Amino acid sequence: MALEAIPILTYLGLEKDGSYSPSPSTQPVDFLTKHINHLPPHLLLKFSAITSPKERTAIHVIRNRRLKYVDTQPDQLSFTSARYTWPTVWPGRERRGVEEGHDEEQWAQSRFMEGTTKHVKKLGSLLRDYEEEREAERVRNIRRAQLAAEEHQFIPEEDEDSDEDEDSVEDEAVEFGAPEEENEADNKTEFERRIRERFIYGLLDNFDYDKVDWDESLDADNDRDAEERWFDDEDD
Repeated sequence: MALEAIPILTYLGLEKDGSYSPSPSTQPVDFLTKHINHLPPHLLLKFSAITSPKERTAIHVIRNRRLKYVDTQPDQLSFTSARYTWPTVWPGRERRGVEEGHDEEQWAQSRFMEGTTKHVKKLGSLLRDYEEEREAERVRNIRRAQLAAEEHQFIPEEDEDSDEDEDSVEDEAVEFGAPEEENEADNKTEFERRIRERFIYGLLDNFDYDKVDWDESLDADNDRDAEERWFDDEDD
């Protein structure tokens, strides 16, 4: 998708005949590096069509915005939410869906028909098993999609149809000095670190980076510091 550069160049008072360099159309990252603080959000949004979150990581201002956003502890990047959205990043090895299955069982026993009959207990067990399998299948599908997307770059030879192969790939991905017996606290810390890093480097799928990358309020403090340094340099 081509970028409509005229409104952007007009806003900045730059040449509109295609002579300006870096060009917003063909050199968007270089252009943004130079002008991101001079453009309003509605014009910056146009660059989402021609740049990826990963490419925009090269822009210092955007990296700072992402760092500041992480520091606000947004719900979408919280442990519970992130573990559900990006389950393959989780370094633990427990059976998938156990937590979700337990919630379903508790609901059936305590709330469904007030949990008064033995049939409700059986229903709770059935719901638990169903939810565990549903969550496990969801994670398997996510893993298959990731393997398919990365196959030609990182995995030249891979049998995607084999669950055993998938499990071995996952085990290899999480084995970097991890102890045999899982330490849930360590896993949680490692997971949160991975999510933070992947977010900052534009590697999280299913995340709306536009709401962070083009939010000028996230670099207000940085702008003030930059302005003060600029005036100090002028005085010198």
